[in-house]
Amino acid sequence: MIPRLLTPFPRQLLFIGLVLCLVGLLYLLTATGAGPGGWIRTDHFHRRLARVTDVDATDTSNPNLNYGLVVDCGSSGSRVFVYCWPRHNGNLHELLNIQQMRDQHRKPVVMKIKPGISELAKSPERASDYISPLLSFAAQHIPRSKHQETPLYILCTAGMRVLPESQQEAILEDLRTDIPVHFNFLFSDSHVEVISGKQEGVYAWIGINFVLGRFNHVENDEDAAVEQHVPDGGRPGTRVRQRTAGVLDMGGVSTQIAYEVPKSEEVAKNLLAEFNLGCDAHRTEHVYRVYVSTFLGFGGNAARQRYEKSLLRNASTRNRLLGQRVGETAETPVLDPCLPTDLQDEVGPSRLHLRGTGDFDRCRQILQPFLNRTNDTLTSLSGVYQPAIDYNRSQFYGFSEFYYCTEDVLRIGGTYNATEYARAAKASHQGPQ
Repeated sequence: MIPRLLTPFPRQLLFIGLVLCLVGLLYLLTATGAGPGGWIRTDHFHRRLARVTDVDATDTSNPNLNYGLVVDCGSSGSRVFVYCWPRHNGNLHELLNIQQMRDQHRKPVVMKIKPGISELAKSPERASDYISPLLSFAAQHIPRSKHQETPLYILCTAGMRVLPESQQEAILEDLRTDIPVHFNFLFSDSHVEVISGKQEGVYAWIGINFVLGRFNHVENDEDAAVEQHVPDGGRPGTRVRQRTAGVLDMGGVSTQIAYEVPKSEEVAKNLLAEFNLGCDAHRTEHVYRVYVSTFLGFGGNAARQRYEKSLLRNASTRNRLLGQRVGETAETPVLDPCLPTDLQDEVGPSRLHLRGTGDFDRCRQILQPFLNRTNDTLTSLSGVYQPAIDYNRSQFYGFSEFYYCTEDVLRIGGTYNATEYARAAKASHQGPQ
């Protein structure tokens, strides 16, 4: 069954998709094939990005502008994004021109708060108070005369997905009840929900391809050299369109992968999303078929927590069998190859003491079983089916933790290179020499 949000209205799909792509506008890691069929063009990408980022302040006096709000409730915090777009030009070949709203200083209208909304699991009546500063901030930037027609969506991701359904619903119900009392945005019960990992992956895929201009079917576009043939409105023959990019998105709790697959590829319905982004439901030039898989527990924070639990179990078992007390004090720590050399940490309710040894190769060896991989080349994490990828003709963009790890920690953001990544990771693990 395709999730409800994947089949409705093109504007809603594009609008929400851009939200989960916003981080990608600022934090992009490109992994591409480098063979003869490879198609990375950094210059073209930067020109594309400039069209979205190098824009003037939004003219709020323009009566033809429409506005929209999305609150992205992640596992570590929540952000509100304000978008705007002019009326559609009537050309059925083109999509809405949705852009992020800019303030008078040309800065994106966005605000973040911490912690994540899932922290309110035991006090759901505070949910609307928690969200209120974000909505007040957005309301100040949108003309008051437009509030009533400005749609507001509140989307909660993996941090909420791990809560019991009763706690999820209590938080959502407080938002449904109180927000319409205090704000005049276009907001209905269906506008607030806990989205699935599948929806999250699809929205990220839509967002990055919209930003890259991959939905623009222009015959003379320089990207037309990368061709993909699709039915054109039911008429005989085919229409050329650009090849789309795939996405890898790692949050704090879950990880998603999404990329377009041909009709000849048989994929289980729970791993497939089909949708029409066009303005005419009868035309198929903007129909896309995307493989999407999500992995709960494989986000950056969740993965580290799983690893720490294994350290706790192993230390407890070893101490019991050998009569030792390793890890009980800082003087007798458990040696952790996945922490940088001599870095100390305490984990778990028993306050297990760790000290890093900075052994990258040993760390990778220990972590390998956590991926639950099989020897089948057509499976991904936990043995989930994954259609073959032609790496010489494919391009992927990594979001969130993929960027933070490479840029913030290793200082090697940009095009991904496995050899360079391993070298930098080893150096970071070993610490100053």
